[in-house]
Amino acid sequence: MQFPRLRSLPVWQQDALIALATWAVGFGIYATGNHRMLGAHDDAPLWVRLIELTVLCGLAMLRRWVPGALIIATAVLAVDVWISASLPALIVYTDFLYAATLYGSRRTSRVMIGLAGLSVPCALVAVLVLAHEWRTAVLAAVTVLPFAVMPVWWATNVRQQRDIAETERANARQLAKIAELDRRAAVAAERGRMARDLHDVIAGHLSAIAIQSEAALSMPDPKLARTVLRSVRENSVSALEEMRTMIGLLKTDGGAAETTAPARLTELLKLVDSARASGLDVAVGSTVDVVLPAAVDLTAYRIAQEALTNAAKHAPGGRVDVDVCFVDQVLQVEIRNDVFHADTEPADGAGLLNMRERADAVGGTLTAGPADGGWLVRADLPVSDQR
Repeated sequence: MQFPRLRSLPVWQQDALIALATWAVGFGIYATGNHRMLGAHDDAPLWVRLIELTVLCGLAMLRRWVPGALIIATAVLAVDVWISASLPALIVYTDFLYAATLYGSRRTSRVMIGLAGLSVPCALVAVLVLAHEWRTAVLAAVTVLPFAVMPVWWATNVRQQRDIAETERANARQLAKIAELDRRAAVAAERGRMARDLHDVIAGHLSAIAIQSEAALSMPDPKLARTVLRSVRENSVSALEEMRTMIGLLKTDGGAAETTAPARLTELLKLVDSARASGLDVAVGSTVDVVLPAAVDLTAYRIAQEALTNAAKHAPGGRVDVDVCFVDQVLQVEIRNDVFHADTEPADGAGLLNMRERADAVGGTLTAGPADGGWLVRADLPVSDQR
């Protein structure tokens, strides 16, 4: 059998210690003459019994070799029974039954359980046939019980607990792997959100600053240049405020720190003024004055900001029409510029991709592409689902 203190040793050392301890116990039983089973007479000399015991204990070194070790041990036990069944031989044999049930395949384990269940009635019938004495037969059947059934039952329980433990460890590994994948997905999603916000917030302002600064340097009229520089300063301040807001959100735990309110469509005119300072001819066709959900309001503002920034970069000096309307619980945002250049940002650009992601996040859609000789960006953002 296997004891808890032996588990820290290598397998071969465990089997060697078990074999040595079993041999010492068996030698003591033989030396004291208490090895006879059921009071049977035993004329075999001690050295014969010790040879049997030594062979069985030597085979114990191969107890995990299933079913080879069990077959050889069964042959040695048959010789012992033929001479006269002895207690030490049966004790050693029980360990082979235990090892075969525990270390064998699932099929071997099921076979061992079946054989253990049949051993008691088989022993009862065999003794009745040979001895014709029912009392002796019952006693033999009861004697077989601890030597054949108990080790198999014990090994079966140990194997079940081992299988349960292995299953739990496998489940724990899978859960840990899933948790790690979820963590990585969350980190990737957060990085994507941060990259989108940085692009929309900072890149838009910096692009306006760069365009307006270049325009101011080429303007001969000091008053006009001052107006452009004033817009440059406003964009710089706005960029700093929104950057400070983002940093505050990243530092907070549960939103405890104070942050500024997110940009909304009510500030659309500021975007228009900044675009005009960049050289665009911007016309605002319509706006909305209803209270919108924060997510939709911010999404519409960022889409308009990105569309105006792209128009200033790719169609400088052109006309841009901005229309924002509210139809059938859907907020529609359209930004159209009438000058289309070949270097206009492609459909897979970062800006257009960010706008589509923002629209998808609130359940809306965004289309962008050439239209009537210009470029049209249209976002349809449902409002009913966001309230």
